[in-house]
Amino acid sequence: MRLTIVHPCIGRKPGQKYIRTWQMEALPAATLAGLTPKNVEVSFYDDRMEQIPFDEPADLVAISVETYTARRAYQIATEYRRRQVPVVMGGFHATLCPDEVAEHAEAVVCGEAELLWPRVIDDARHGRLEKFYRQSSRPSLAELKPDRSIFKGKRYLPIGLIESGRGCHFKCDFCAVQTVFKATQTRRPIDKIIEEIEPLRRERKLFFFVDDNITSNLAEAKEFFRALIPLRIRWVSQSSINAAHDEEFLELLARSGCQGVLIGFESLNPANLKDMNKSFNMMRGGFEQALANLRRHRIRVYGTFIFGYDRDTPESFDATVKFAKRHALYIAAFNHLTPFPGTPLYARLQSEGRLLYDRWWLDERYSYNRIPFQPRGMEPESLQRNCLAARREFYSWRSIAQRGFDRVNRSDWFMWRNFYLINALHRNDVSLRDHYPLGDETWQGPFLNAN
Repeated sequence: MRLTIVHPCIGRKPGQKYIRTWQMEALPAATLAGLTPKNVEVSFYDDRMEQIPFDEPADLVAISVETYTARRAYQIATEYRRRQVPVVMGGFHATLCPDEVAEHAEAVVCGEAELLWPRVIDDARHGRLEKFYRQSSRPSLAELKPDRSIFKGKRYLPIGLIESGRGCHFKCDFCAVQTVFKATQTRRPIDKIIEEIEPLRRERKLFFFVDDNITSNLAEAKEFFRALIPLRIRWVSQSSINAAHDEEFLELLARSGCQGVLIGFESLNPANLKDMNKSFNMMRGGFEQALANLRRHRIRVYGTFIFGYDRDTPESFDATVKFAKRHALYIAAFNHLTPFPGTPLYARLQSEGRLLYDRWWLDERYSYNRIPFQPRGMEPESLQRNCLAARREFYSWRSIAQRGFDRVNRSDWFMWRNFYLINALHRNDVSLRDHYPLGDETWQGPFLNAN
């Protein structure tokens, strides 16, 4: 049996290569390949960086679908289905919108694939694919073994992506993670994670633990960090800000080789944080105290901010950018609020009649960075324009130079050297994606319906 795994891009413009040439490995594809029986021949194509050979023989095609890549994923699925190759789709969007995804695939995997995938493969082999495969409970991650051999010959950033846990206990209003995993988290056994890291240590200068929130369970996180100390690796991950008030955690974070954490600050306005069910961001002295604690242990911060909640106005942007610069954040994101299907936010905006598109991710009028809803404090065009201006200001050469000489950002030679490269890439990326299409604009439809 021949299985083809495809990782779709967001979209393409006519005559233009996909804009992001600095890609990280597609870990979900390697995870799926690792779950596939050894007697199945596996091919992998990354739509972000190569052409897909649709005419290459295949018995089954697997596509992981995210909301932003849904339109492109359906284009790819149609191309294979025109050639009589059955398609199975999974991923976040398949769990959030299974009936929609089912219109474009012979089979849909809803939920995590660990217990379902062997059955999908066996059913495909015997020509009896079911329309839906549903995983209602959380499977163990103990046997998770990504097959990175599928990346051979492809040029990815030399960052080792490792999944040590999946899900998050928090229930943020805008977050699809809490919807998919029902505000729970599962973690891999520590010895299994160490086993995966060991062969990668020599070739990877930096590891990225891709967990939705590596600190969701602080006790388990501390145990994991203790096990990382002897490895002497550099690593980064995503964390909730409450962990920055635990001194033992911070000490273990630094000793285990953590170079930086992504923290969702989201808003400087406490009323906005309450609306998004994230008031815990303001605990024990709020952002100022949390950042002071992280700086004391020389932990760099990637801060993310969201604009478009009901208390935001055009004046909110300048204060936020000044905050990010004053605290010398290593990098930062200034994004508009995006209502993902299945989230409490989406349901609320829909009930209030504030969604500007039926399904923005499929609407031909929608393009990347366009605002898909009606904000209260400004017009959609103003929200989009101000997000772009915030990025430009934060990634100005003056801002990059000032933040680069911050004592925390330059406390490690490797991270300081890469600070300028990473910030220059973000500077170049500020407006490239503005109005970028979802899906390939040169593709000729319509979609081939699977129902």
